[in-house]
Amino acid sequence: MLCISIAPESRRLGRVDLYNAASQADLVEFRLDRLGKTPDIAELLEGATKPVLFSCRRRSDGGLWNESEDERLQLLRSAIVAGPAYVELELDVAAKIPRFGKTKRVVSFTSLTEPLGQIESLYEQAIKAQADVVKLVGPTTTLDIAWPLLAAVSKRRDIPLVGMGLGRQGLTFTLLGLKHGSPWIYAALEKGLEAFPGQATVAELDDIYRWRQIGPQTRFVAVAGFEPTDVATVKVLNAGFAANQLNVRCLPLEIGTSDKFPKRLETLQVDVVAANSQSSERALELSQVPEDAARISRSADLLVKQSDGWHGLNTLWRAALRSIEASLGATAPEDRPLDRRNVLIVGAGGLARGVAYGIQRRKGLISITGSNNDEAQAAAESCGARHVPIMNMYDTLCDVIVFAEEPPPAGGKPNVKINPSFLRPHMTVIDLTDLPRETQMLREARERGCKVVEPMDVLYERLAVVFKTIAGKDLSREVMQAALGDSLAE
Repeated sequence: MLCISIAPESRRLGRVDLYNAASQADLVEFRLDRLGKTPDIAELLEGATKPVLFSCRRRSDGGLWNESEDERLQLLRSAIVAGPAYVELELDVAAKIPRFGKTKRVVSFTSLTEPLGQIESLYEQAIKAQADVVKLVGPTTTLDIAWPLLAAVSKRRDIPLVGMGLGRQGLTFTLLGLKHGSPWIYAALEKGLEAFPGQATVAELDDIYRWRQIGPQTRFVAVAGFEPTDVATVKVLNAGFAANQLNVRCLPLEIGTSDKFPKRLETLQVDVVAANSQSSERALELSQVPEDAARISRSADLLVKQSDGWHGLNTLWRAALRSIEASLGATAPEDRPLDRRNVLIVGAGGLARGVAYGIQRRKGLISITGSNNDEAQAAAESCGARHVPIMNMYDTLCDVIVFAEEPPPAGGKPNVKINPSFLRPHMTVIDLTDLPRETQMLREARERGCKVVEPMDVLYERLAVVFKTIAGKDLSREVMQAALGDSLAE
């Protein structure tokens, strides 16, 4: 069941928000703490087409109430008299407000900054305060911090417990709550109306996470990260699962550095993790059986649990290789358009090493350069390639140029600055530094008549490899295009 929270500034806007939320939600939480004037609550309920939960949050609980506590409690009593489906009462004041009529009581406890502790004790106190539903709210910045609350929500209980996780990992908590029996989950009506920063909107839950199809038997595939490219991965994979009628959905989470992470995955029955570039080294550390490409590149972007442990795979080199060969005219797996072609790789990190591994398998002639000559030379030696000092790259003949310089650890753009005059019409250019976006270097390559490997093609190829590994089925390009359109290419 989906609960949308609204916090209007006036009674008129409140009725509009209530109408809009009711068309998409199973339950609407109407927050009274933001209203400028005391409302006629019975009037607000007129014409409501979905059950309504009234709350009035104090600032200490993340609300906006500015008047006295006595006035707030009187407003909550008035709300109960009006006869909504639910009213929310904080644990420390619930005993002061008696049960009345058929309105059910949601007894809540909120901690905005400190992880929730003594959850079972809080639950028992709420039961003593005549709770029909217990609500607990707390930070969920990491899976470890979220774990006690998740465990509490997933436990079978006579009186249901609903939780709300604060922070990006709150989305992880929301989706896990669906699988493990939470009576409802929360969402914002639209962008700008979030109850806390990072809260998912109902449109995001529908379009990206497909929450309505998540149930007790749903299998989760973990996708690391919450950045736009990570969200795109979730959206495409979920669209593929739905198109193939598979009861599998993506669970966004942070891999983190906790030693308990593998055990958490086991408890959640998660046996596949898709890592992003920021977590690929950590994913490799977690893998017990790394493939050669992952070991050589020192990064794994896919973890798969098998009988002998977690297998670490590097899928990006496969995607880059397929995209390059297709651009060079390959139409079948046995075609070898890279054979004896000169390939210059700009970069010396895991990304560059992974691509070099793939190109070597196709008999390409590899040269490696980078902003740090020592690192580039070490990368070249480890790959059996030729090292080209950065100042000499303009004298290097190449048929294919691969930009694979990774951003600095603190973020930002790659360090290598290439004079676009280096690009020639006979070259094929691929840029892996900011997938799947069009980089300035690719724009320069187009203007100079180079053959450009489309970033969205690389993204598709990588997701196709990941999907095939998970589902054993092919991912249709049409599915990806329908899910993303051109939204990430801009």
